Amino acid sequence: MASIPNETVLDALIVGAGFGGVYQLKHLRDAGYKVKLVDTASDYAGVWYWNRYPGARVDSAVPLYQFSDPNLWDEWNWSQRFPGSKELRDYFTFVADKWDLRKDTEFKVFISKATWDDETATWTIESGGGNIYRAKYFLLNTGFAAKRYTPDWKGIDKFPASAWVHPSYWPKEEPDLTGKRVAVIGTGSTGVQLAQELSQVASEFVLFQRTPNMALPMKQVDYTKPLTKDKYPRVFDGRYESFGGFDFSFLPRGTFEDTPAEREMVYEGLWSQGDFQFWLATYNDMLFREDANKEAYDFWKKKVRARIQDPRLQEILAPEIQPYSFGCKRISLENGYYEIFNQPNVSLVDVNSTPIVEVTERGIKTTEKEWEFDYVVCATGFDAITGGLMNIDIQGRGGQKIAEKWKSGAKTYLGMATTGFPNMFFTYGPQAPTALCNGPTCAEAQGSFILKVMDHMKERKLQKIEAGETAEAAWGDDVRKFADMSLLPSTKSWYMGDNIPGKPRECLIYLGGVPNYYKSLKKCSEGDYTGFTFA
Repeated sequence: MASIPNETVLDALIVGAGFGGVYQLKHLRDAGYKVKLVDTASDYAGVWYWNRYPGARVDSAVPLYQFSDPNLWDEWNWSQRFPGSKELRDYFTFVADKWDLRKDTEFKVFISKATWDDETATWTIESGGGNIYRAKYFLLNTGFAAKRYTPDWKGIDKFPASAWVHPSYWPKEEPDLTGKRVAVIGTGSTGVQLAQELSQVASEFVLFQRTPNMALPMKQVDYTKPLTKDKYPRVFDGRYESFGGFDFSFLPRGTFEDTPAEREMVYEGLWSQGDFQFWLATYNDMLFREDANKEAYDFWKKKVRARIQDPRLQEILAPEIQPYSFGCKRISLENGYYEIFNQPNVSLVDVNSTPIVEVTERGIKTTEKEWEFDYVVCATGFDAITGGLMNIDIQGRGGQKIAEKWKSGAKTYLGMATTGFPNMFFTYGPQAPTALCNGPTCAEAQGSFILKVMDHMKERKLQKIEAGETAEAAWGDDVRKFADMSLLPSTKSWYMGDNIPGKPRECLIYLGGVPNYYKSLKKCSEGDYTGFTFA
């Protein structure tokens, strides 16, 4: 077949230059496969390329938030326990140079369409710029926060466009907000980080809250000298024994197996450690029993209310009556977040009691008043986990579109493949540990599985691999079983798809934990890929 201009023929096209895509490029290329990595951005770093707003930083601690390759960590030293986005972009630059990735990477490439040809067993993948890639494998690493979401408020086009920004589109030319009137809409992780920073420079800072964030103390540490690295190999190996892929896991006992005094001591110890320990290193029934969950919430509430002076704000930020199950919305880590509400320049708007009516030329109008602003940051989140995948027109066997197949909910096997879409794998997607897992941990586990699959295919001279219908249905049942054992379905959150109007309500995350997930991958690969069909 004659080639056409702008056509590239590959063993695999990798989409997304964050941890998942970068890991796959390095290891597939080392194994002898002809691969290319493409990304809409103009450099590596994935979510950290886009999220460069004030205060943006990771909430997974180092050393675990990096690749486990000793050739990398031996030379790289972090400046903080929770690095900021600039340092994370620098890290990806270091990795790209060390692994010599740039020669096989194309930036500013938006993949708009992918079509499977069953006769030739290839994917034809098209970019918005007219590039065409023909590849045996189509590997998607779009991440869980690729498709931004902004509510359709009345008048949103009236406010000056240059002064209305989604945090993941933060201008590279940093706007000077000193002395300005600034609003942040949303109190997810991004809203919390922005509020901590912008409240310190704005003349007037207003935070619009729908749901209180049950944030935990980060306990940031600045490193004045490099970390001791002799324990790194053991730390990395231990990731797959921890529920969230960290270096800590749930306690081997339930909340009420301890006396109240013992429980208080445990809570205080977890609180003092910072990180996600109060969430994911606590009693093993906290996410599964309402009474156990309430104990955790009551301790959190006591700690937080003590930091807020105004009783009215105490009730909005840390309500006396628990508003939702603790830990069943994404936990944020904070550094002085609750103290900003003691500042005279800071206001908090509870949009449950005074909803946003419209956006005006001057600012935001609620049922109570019109607020005037110089700058508005719309931290209203993402169409999480499935949004990035469904943003591409992916057509599988018989022309079936993934957006149509997943119309009533995601269907996957192992959270990495879906029936009807041969030779296509995705990472950090639906029905995998994803947002409840340390990112690099997930990237390496899933990336290694993909490499093993491709080697298996090559050794046996096979052309097609596809998730079987029975295996897909069984995996979906497992995902729902774990979810229904937990308190997650009782809470409205993006974990359940609740933040996007019209999105089917389902648990998008595998709640069996990293150890069970890793065992499932291992069992599949050691069993000649049970659950997949081959041709």
